[in-house]
Amino acid sequence: TYNSSISACEKGGDYLNASQLFRLMTLTSVERDIVTYNAMASAFGQDGEWVQALQLLREMAKDQLETDTITSTAVIAACGKGAAWLKALQLLHEMAISRTERNII
Repeated sequence: TYNSSISACEKGGDYLNASQLFRLMTLTSVERDIVTYNAMASAFGQDGEWVQALQLLREMAKDQLETDTITSTAVIAACGKGAAWLKALQLLHEMAISRTERNII
């Protein structure tokens, strides 16, 4: 239900409430998975919150989860909306190094 709620916030353009739900998962000992991170990355991407999106990648690593194409695309989109094009290019390069599948999006 957390993932669905975070996705609903993302679709409504409400990354603040999505972030609160994301943090609440930790406080209530609910495990976050790749779907959770992808939903949160998309929420940040909708609003161009690229700094927070990059922080999310660090949290994923801390939770021992690998990024996938969806995560990377959402974070790159956040960088694009936030005019952080250099970071977006860096992430694209990192995708190639880590052999994360790249797509046309």
